[in-house]
Amino acid sequence: MSSTIIAILLLITFIGFIFYIIKGGNLMIGFFIMAILWSIIGMVPFNVAIKKVFAEPALNYGPTIIYIAFGSWFGRVLVDSGIAPGISAATNKVGKKKPLLAAILVALVTCLIFVSAYGVGSVIAIGVILLPILLSVGLPRDLALSLFALSIGAPMYINVVLYNQMKAFFPKSVYGAKYLQFGVCAMIVQMIIVIIFLFLHRKKINPANADKNLAIIGANDNADDIKKVPAITYVVPVIPVVMNMAFKWDAIPALTFGVLVAMLLTGQFKNYKHSIEFMNNTIKQAISDIAGLIMFLMALTMFSGAASIDAEKFRPIISAVLPHSTLILCLAFGILSPLALFRGPLQVWGAGAATAAVLAGTGLFSDVFMLPLMYTATLFAISTDITQSWNVWGLEYMKVESKDFLKLGVPVMWIVCIINELLVYHFFG
Repeated sequence: MSSTIIAILLLITFIGFIFYIIKGGNLMIGFFIMAILWSIIGMVPFNVAIKKVFAEPALNYGPTIIYIAFGSWFGRVLVDSGIAPGISAATNKVGKKKPLLAAILVALVTCLIFVSAYGVGSVIAIGVILLPILLSVGLPRDLALSLFALSIGAPMYINVVLYNQMKAFFPKSVYGAKYLQFGVCAMIVQMIIVIIFLFLHRKKINPANADKNLAIIGANDNADDIKKVPAITYVVPVIPVVMNMAFKWDAIPALTFGVLVAMLLTGQFKNYKHSIEFMNNTIKQAISDIAGLIMFLMALTMFSGAASIDAEKFRPIISAVLPHSTLILCLAFGILSPLALFRGPLQVWGAGAATAAVLAGTGLFSDVFMLPLMYTATLFAISTDITQSWNVWGLEYMKVESKDFLKLGVPVMWIVCIINELLVYHFFG
């Protein structure tokens, strides 16, 4: 079978995979089936497929799973120790007097927490505290939810858990000083635009509607009931990032140090029995939070293995249509970034997994460049897509229509992505 026919058949299955995702198909099952199909269509020898598609990619991803596990544990400790709720409650003190300032503080606090925290469990734990605060100062429900979701998306540029998931596609990329310089700049860009977005919608803030909106979601402004923690603990979420940037620590010791500092400052070491119980409980919950994610990533790496073998079949086509200028490629990804929505071809935890795997397999661009290029487009979806798990929860919790959520978030993230793709060119192009 000629390479052209094979490439056409692979593209047909790729298009079918996109429709499967759009229709709400299970991603883990989808990637596993795609790994099988691409092995068969690509005429990969059976023994090679067993080793290079289904064994080695999963085994080689083991170290990244460890990073994800430690990151999840640190995020769970932030929540269960009271640090994340404490930071959230502190923002409520200025709320009633200065609603706009309070909303900005909530956005900044959300960003700070999710520098290290990750996962739908953490989002829900923080969301049930912060979202009622936003409603209590007068934000309408759709604006409050969009502000919260956009502020979660911003720090994901430097969130070690999510970054290491991206490394499944681009294993030669490095979470080091240069990437963190880009990541911090990209995060700041998103937060500046989010604050401008909030300022432009400031006339929608009406404290008179607070009780009505709180009643609709069946919540109360309970920030005053949260157990207080020392103010010094508010810096704990950024400890792992600081240790990496300042002292070149690997993520695992940096996250472990962050856990120990969090426990020390919140009194979790008051006695041996309590400290062991706290560690055991947070570890169990942290692993439970990522159990499904780990199996999903295993299926994804298998598909990535098949795609890397088949990538050579696509190379002539991609070489002909893909811009060889990194500047043009960055601009194209920025302009086309809405294609990340609905698990589309620029969302790596959707149909974009095939895009990333094929592009990585061709070797036309380095992993160091490709990761932030694809990551920036993917964060468009994470920040405002209605298929993102915590956004789905938010829509239900806040009783917000999908179209209203998209209408507010998409223009913001489109601008953010264009600017940040240019930053990708500046740092890595």
